[in-house]
Amino acid sequence: MRSGLPRVAATTAPATLPPPLPGLDPAWSRLVTVPGGVDDRPGPTPPVPERRASGGPAVPVGRGADRHERTWHLLDTAGSLDALGARPVGTLLCVHGNPTWSYLWRSVAQRTLDVARDGGPAWRVVAVDQLDMGFSERTGVQRGLAQRVADLGALTDALALTGPVVTLGHDWGGVVSLGWAVDHPDLVVGVATCNTAVHQPGDASIPAPLRFALRPGVLGRGTVLTPAFLETTLAIAHPKLDRAVADAFRAPYRGAARRGGIGGFVADIPVDGAHPSAPELDRIADGVAALDVPALLLWGPRDPVFLERYLDDLLRRLPHADVHRFEGAGHLLPEDVDVAGTVTDWLGDRLPEGTVPTGAEPSLPADTDHVGDASRPLWAALDELREDDGPALVEMAAPGGVRSVSWRLLARRVDEIAAGLGVVGVRAGDRVSLLVTPGADLTAVLYACVRIGAVVVVADAGLGLRGLTRAVRGARPDWIVGALPGLSAARALGWPGRRIATVALPTVARRALGVSHTLAEVARAGAARLAAGGALPDAPTPDSTAAVLFTSGSTGPAKGVVYTHGQLGAVRDALATQYGVGTGTGLVAGFAPFALLGPALGARSVAPDMDVTSPRTLTATAVAEAVRAADATVVFLSPAAIANVVATASALTEGDRTALRRVELFLSAGAPVADSLLAAATELMPNATAHTPYGMTEGLLMTDVDLEGVRAAAAADASGVCVGVPAAGVTVRIAPLDARGAATGVLTDTAGVTGEIVVAAAHVRDHYDKLWRTDRASRLGVDDARGHRTGDVGHLDEAGRLWVEGRLQHVVTTPEGVLTPVGPEQRIERVPGVRRAGVTGIGPEGTQQVVAVVETVAPQRRPGLASPTVASAVRAAAGVPVAAVLVVPVLPTDVRHNSKIDRTRLGRWASSVLAGGRMVRP
Repeated sequence: MRSGLPRVAATTAPATLPPPLPGLDPAWSRLVTVPGGVDDRPGPTPPVPERRASGGPAVPVGRGADRHERTWHLLDTAGSLDALGARPVGTLLCVHGNPTWSYLWRSVAQRTLDVARDGGPAWRVVAVDQLDMGFSERTGVQRGLAQRVADLGALTDALALTGPVVTLGHDWGGVVSLGWAVDHPDLVVGVATCNTAVHQPGDASIPAPLRFALRPGVLGRGTVLTPAFLETTLAIAHPKLDRAVADAFRAPYRGAARRGGIGGFVADIPVDGAHPSAPELDRIADGVAALDVPALLLWGPRDPVFLERYLDDLLRRLPHADVHRFEGAGHLLPEDVDVAGTVTDWLGDRLPEGTVPTGAEPSLPADTDHVGDASRPLWAALDELREDDGPALVEMAAPGGVRSVSWRLLARRVDEIAAGLGVVGVRAGDRVSLLVTPGADLTAVLYACVRIGAVVVVADAGLGLRGLTRAVRGARPDWIVGALPGLSAARALGWPGRRIATVALPTVARRALGVSHTLAEVARAGAARLAAGGALPDAPTPDSTAAVLFTSGSTGPAKGVVYTHGQLGAVRDALATQYGVGTGTGLVAGFAPFALLGPALGARSVAPDMDVTSPRTLTATAVAEAVRAADATVVFLSPAAIANVVATASALTEGDRTALRRVELFLSAGAPVADSLLAAATELMPNATAHTPYGMTEGLLMTDVDLEGVRAAAAADASGVCVGVPAAGVTVRIAPLDARGAATGVLTDTAGVTGEIVVAAAHVRDHYDKLWRTDRASRLGVDDARGHRTGDVGHLDEAGRLWVEGRLQHVVTTPEGVLTPVGPEQRIERVPGVRRAGVTGIGPEGTQQVVAVVETVAPQRRPGLASPTVASAVRAAAGVPVAAVLVVPVLPTDVRHNSKIDRTRLGRWASSVLAGGRMVRP
């Protein structure tokens, strides 16, 4: 062990009760004395080393060196539950880490009592202060990991704790709690952790902050003699801790004599296999892998110490665990986010009566059955057309000009890459992040990965470097396939995964970017294997994971949406059934997901000349050229792309217009599309039927409406955008809003009821990736296995048509009642001179005031208050009381579609400027 702990680390002091502190009920605090002989527990006893404090006597370390009785401080809600008349269904054993104390779990104690008071399952909380920490006894003995696990066992014996028990640990308290769980399999029914680790990889050093803290010249000074380690931990909370809360965490550590345990904990970190606590850590790690109980892993990605690799390791040991990564949160997870609510929700779902419930999972209702052949793999059409020399893909903006790839070549290339990926080490279940722009390379790699059972990870480049970094780090790919920009970003920003380049690179560049293979090398290796008689692996099963597709990030951090092979096949079949797209269809796809589905549909796909990260760059001429190149009869564009196509129509030649007259079906989705815009687009494609499907990354086709339906809906005096009737195999219901704007009502299909839109279909996503809480919320109150709360609000009419009225988080709660934004926005946009409008609310919930922010036809150069004339016209048109009218040059929109107005951002901006802040652009 390292030296460096000062003599004061061996100071002794009795346990005490804490003073009054915010959020801490004094009734929970108690002192418990545990008899000596704590080393009488099963499990190996590591050697007991000594740490010689610098200039002082040897300090005994490790299990077996302490046989004295010890007094603990802990929080215990048993008395509070008894006062409520609630009988506990089990105990939640909470263990803090370093340098916190049981105060970390005060919100868990309170939340469990609130649940019990409301009639839910009553969980007793026992949250300990580990010895030498918090207000527990200062023993003067440096306690190794094995002894800390034994200490906890002795305490629970003294408490006569019986099952069922769920452990909850943070930081190194997570290790101690898991060690206790491994040693008490007869009591444990579940385990939960927050930012912890049970294994230090041999090929990686411990994180830099810990390496620094363990330096001989730093350890004692930084952890004991000064509060530097404690203060640094408190400073990295997100958001910053309230002063009173921070002082509460400091309370038991006033003075060096009270901080010996902090230094001891740091010194006990097993930096390598020779460390005395390494055998115990290995024992716990092995034991965790054998746990067969429900598990919950909660994670703050901004933790500088417990890095994502430790979460990866826990998931390998507990593959059945529920996981939630709280984007933006860090090390002090219970302070950063609602850990208490997440834990109690999880207990209610997984262990409602202290035991795992029995019963079948919810099943699909009859009308959400797969509309096609569920056994047909995603690449079936590619196999069927592998002898066809006709074009499968056409790239209009390929280097060197238009590039056409035949079905024969694409099928062969997919096979070669699939086999080659196996040669270089890609296996079924490996995650492969595709940082490649839409085109032949992306299509070939995607289908090759799917064919061998690898999981493709796809995120829009339009998310920007920050958004892409969040997505890639969250998905934790094993491999990255990318062109130079993607690989450069991966190297610079430390994205995980071995790297495959889609282009040839000089040796120096390969080394600098960490590239292990090029796509051409992979394909050659695969061709050689196939030529030698090698075969592709067995096809993955329909319930195997196929893809993680990231959302646009328009309503918060982009979320990874997990699809199985069967669900992607269902998406393909739903599109084919709804629109008749199949073998022989020519498809112009200005939206990447549809371009990638082209080969699955057997349709030849053409990617028009445009910047895929900015749909507004697509021109009418580019669409015409794409239609001509693939003899396309179907065109799919985003609303923002349509607007620019219509705006650039004057540049079309007669030949272009002739090509556009071949189009039979025109689709636009991703955001509400005005009937005037659809009509203008169909003037360019006069023989096409215009449709605007409603869907999302979690379900690409939920409802559909054509232009005639849009026009018929416009004649109705209804609020919102009509998106038509449910597609084949889709059920749509509404969760009514309450007075707070929350969708708490029982699902209904009654006409005229406004609430959250809930869909169910076989082609809805499987789950969100490492977002257990989000996934749970998306299914709450939904009894269909493929049900999904969309986060959109709207209503059904008497004809069964769905009307979208905005997003749930954009609902305004005024003194007059709940207001959805789309209706007022539509009325405001009819005001002469107004191009687009965004309606938002400012102020406290229930008393919010409506603010209208407009973008004018003649753009205003600077944001500001609207002129009296414009403001008066907007107020007259809105149909609701409007507190203020603001004008901006351009309304903020989402990245993927450049169409969805970011009302949350507008609300923050309006609140700021109307409160006297700088009048800057939103």
